[in-house]
Amino acid sequence: MARTAIIASMNTVTVGKLTLAYRAAGNPQNPALLLLHGWPHSSALYAGVLDRLARDSWVLAFDLPGIGGSLGTPPSGEKAVLADILLSAAESLGARSIIISGIDCGGMIAYAAARDHAHRIVGATVGNTVIPGVEPWSKIISDPRIFHFALHNVPGLPELLVTGHEREYFDFFFDFLSKEKGALTEELRAEFTRAYSRPDALTTGFGWYRAFERDAAHNRQTKPVTVPLLYLRGDADQRDINDYLAGFRAVGVANARGKIIANSGEYLPVEAPEAFCQALEEFRAVGVLQS
Repeated sequence: MARTAIIASMNTVTVGKLTLAYRAAGNPQNPALLLLHGWPHSSALYAGVLDRLARDSWVLAFDLPGIGGSLGTPPSGEKAVLADILLSAAESLGARSIIISGIDCGGMIAYAAARDHAHRIVGATVGNTVIPGVEPWSKIISDPRIFHFALHNVPGLPELLVTGHEREYFDFFFDFLSKEKGALTEELRAEFTRAYSRPDALTTGFGWYRAFERDAAHNRQTKPVTVPLLYLRGDADQRDINDYLAGFRAVGVANARGKIIANSGEYLPVEAPEAFCQALEEFRAVGVLQS
């Protein structure tokens, strides 16, 4: 797959008091694909797959509110609030027939879009994450390997520990959560680190974790979700994808399907770009159009 420059000029759009930075590719007349990163990433996560995905979609990859080139502090780290902000940004640009796709925290936001803003999208994909309040949530948060969920929730402490050591701290997660560690190049790691170099950006990222309890309480309320949903996982951690699909169905997701991406950890667009793109393309062609 052709490689797109990671450090590229960014477009911006204003939503309320926020300025959101985004990368765009493709024809704006095509159905839209909204790509969301997680922690501690930026829209650079998708730089290498934009052109491929733009074959049949207008692709918009945002720096999440308050991160990287996106300026201003969002009103909340709650995922339904962030979904509204990002969908509003895409809609103001003219996006239509939106599939929203996210990894890690971006996946939590994509799920919130399907649950709480279903009339604004045609499909959602969630990658390599667990949804607060949706099983196997209780199992994941009790796993000591996922210690950072609790640490990042503590007010002020992670900022104190990480400030000045962002790259070293982030590298631990880049290596721990990836299978193809070499795919996360020095250039990409440096770009991710820059995205959280402002104190307010670092706090905004930790704010996503500090909202987990509110997210979980919200998501535990069973609600019919009819929007097609695709759940993606890399095979590196060998967790059973059926546990996640059962969790979705238990809270009311009527049309959930899953796919394992081979030879990948958390960073699907970087570690397994061809398989990641193929999964999204097939989802629009089959999961959405035929639903």
